[in-house]
This record gives sequence, C-alpha cells and structure tokens, in this order.
Amino acid sequence: MSSSTKNSVNILEKKICYDGFFKLARYRLQHTLFAGGWSGELIREVLERGHAAAVLPYDPIRDEVVLIEQFRPGALNDANGAWLWEIVAGILEPGESPGEVVEREAVEEIGCPVMDPIYICTFFVSPGSTTETTALFCGRVDAEKARGIHGVATEHEDIQVHVVSFTAALDMLQSGKIRFAPAIIALQWLALHREEVRQRWKV
Repeated sequence: MSSSTKNSVNILEKKICYDGFFKLARYRLQHTLFAGGWSGELIREVLERGHAAAVLPYDPIRDEVVLIEQFRPGALNDANGAWLWEIVAGILEPGESPGEVVEREAVEEIGCPVMDPIYICTFFVSPGSTTETTALFCGRVDAEKARGIHGVATEHEDIQVHVVSFTAALDMLQSGKIRFAPAIIALQWLALHREEVRQRWKV
C-alpha cells in the first residue's frame, strides 16, 4: 500500500444495501491513523438521507418562541414517549438553499412565515451512522399568527403548534422535556444572543 497522507481515507468498496425513503450504503474502507500508517479494513453502514435545515421562530416583541410537537418513529421505544417537542425543520430538496427550506417549512408547519433568518451553525446529526447535516437558524415571527395543527397531508404530518414564553422554553430545556437536538442548540444559542437579536430586530 502507498504511503499514507494525514486524514486520508481509502474506499475499497461501496455497496447500496437499500434505496427507498432513505438510502443505506455499506462501505469497506481504511483510514489513516494519528500515530501513522493505516487502520485495518473496516465495514461500516451509513445512512444517506440528504441534508436538513431548521429554524427557531422567535417573536422579539412578545419574547416568545414557537415550538411544534409531533410523532417520531425513532423515539418509539423511549420511556418518555414518541411525541417530541421540536422546532421547524425539513430536508433540502434538489436546488434548494437552507434559507429557502426554513421559509417553506415554517408556512407548512406553523402556518406563518419567518423573516430575517439569522444563521447559527451547521452541525452533523450523528456522523457515526449518517451523512446528514442540519443548517440551523433563528427567524423572526409574529407569534400571534402561529396557532393550530399543521403539516403536509401527503406526508402524513400531524403537527401541533405551541407558543411559549422564552423563559418557559428554557425551563422545558432545563427539565429535559425538549429532547430534539436542533431545538436544544437553537435555544441555548438564543439564550446567549437574545439581547443582540432583539437589538437587530429593533426591540
């Protein structure tokens, strides 16, 4: 084998094991080691499901955030139940930017638009098993217009909208009621930057 270069990967084989709503790929590979040389041959399955964008809708005048609640099959066996408190999120369609996704998803999931989205960060969701990343934003919203049950019928979405005070949202975060990673990250970010955000939005 040729001499290694730092942080290099040698893909020996890639096989698509499943190609449906998600795509599951099996890799046979080696990677370079911190101490030098190459690892042994590894076999890893990776879920390839595209990339996502999410937004925390925040009303700076009322000092409220808009959260949603919906069923998640990945939480079926969780002791706290399969309905999670989340923020607006969706998968990027071909040709869409993350900003376009959060604007589209806000109308679909909470029934009103978000404005002036502020970019927070992009993070890997679970890089040990999936290629998915999430681009995270905080967007201005008129919380009075965010009410009801929403979702795309053809996707069998059943989404309950909740408007809660920023303080109440932090209490939910502290108590562990919010278990959706983008919501946790976005609320912690807003806790650090809330005055800056309110100043930007002239409150």
